[in-house]
Amino acid sequence: MKILGIDTSTRCGSVGLIDAGEVISEYLLNIPVTHSERLLGAIEHLLKESRCPMEELDGWAISLGPGSFTGLRIGVSTVKGLAYATRKPAAGVASLDVLASQISPTPYLICPVLDARKGEVYAAFYRYEETNLLKRRSGYQAMSPQDLVKKIGEKTVFVGDGVKTYGDFLLKSLPSFALFPNPFLHLPHGSAVARLGGELLRKGESLDVETFAPIYVRPSEAEIKWQEKRPI
Repeated sequence: MKILGIDTSTRCGSVGLIDAGEVISEYLLNIPVTHSERLLGAIEHLLKESRCPMEELDGWAISLGPGSFTGLRIGVSTVKGLAYATRKPAAGVASLDVLASQISPTPYLICPVLDARKGEVYAAFYRYEETNLLKRRSGYQAMSPQDLVKKIGEKTVFVGDGVKTYGDFLLKSLPSFALFPNPFLHLPHGSAVARLGGELLRKGESLDVETFAPIYVRPSEAEIKWQEKRPI
């Protein structure tokens, strides 16, 4: 299956194309340019350089979050439009699942962390089983780094852009437990989104294009302000 995966959950936008599980091409741009300015151009460029007409794709995959609210909305709306226009199915995966999947099988606990702003991180816990199958062991959560380290009692691989913000704190708080992979892995890769999405599509698990939405975990700033203005 030819699957195009898209991640807009962080500042680093990524688009990746896989075919039969093999990475064909990938685009990463970790600079302060909005996803609305670059996403469609990145998709067009990647497909052109891969010599893969859009009609040859078997499906789309999108990282649903948690992450940047604005980025997630741009990614979701783009995939909705592309899936509707091409009549190809779309699959959604969590950004934390993507980051965890980029860590090779290890006996250690895996904890992807994304900077959620406001002094919080988005996080979840994962572990490889004996069959090297990665399993999530918690829900997706938004919490302070101080609360996160209280949950750690063993060697743990931290991955994600939250490491850039809170890596020193994690090392100081968990000197015997905190492990960090290659910095390249802290960025969600579109090819990893495509791989996970392709697994879902092969099982017939596709999104309802009209109704699917991002995974926010916590309410947006606009929702908080609206709730504060509601009469008691």
